[in-house]
Amino acid sequence: MYYFRKNFTGMETRKKNTVLWWLLFFASTAALIAAIVAHWEWLTLILPFQCTAFVKGMDIM
Repeated sequence: MYYFRKNFTGMETRKKNTVLWWLLFFASTAALIAAIVAHWEWLTLILPFQCTAFVKGMDIM
């Protein structure tokens, strides 16, 4: 029993700081809205940044 207490106590989940990812998500969302309004042809290039920042902000990945 001592082995399990000693070796598996470090597997607890820790809260990660996701503020930077949320800022990147909101910045890319604003850039996407600006690209839609400006009728920018390459607006889909913003989507990978937006989706990745959202997933990392939600701490899914």
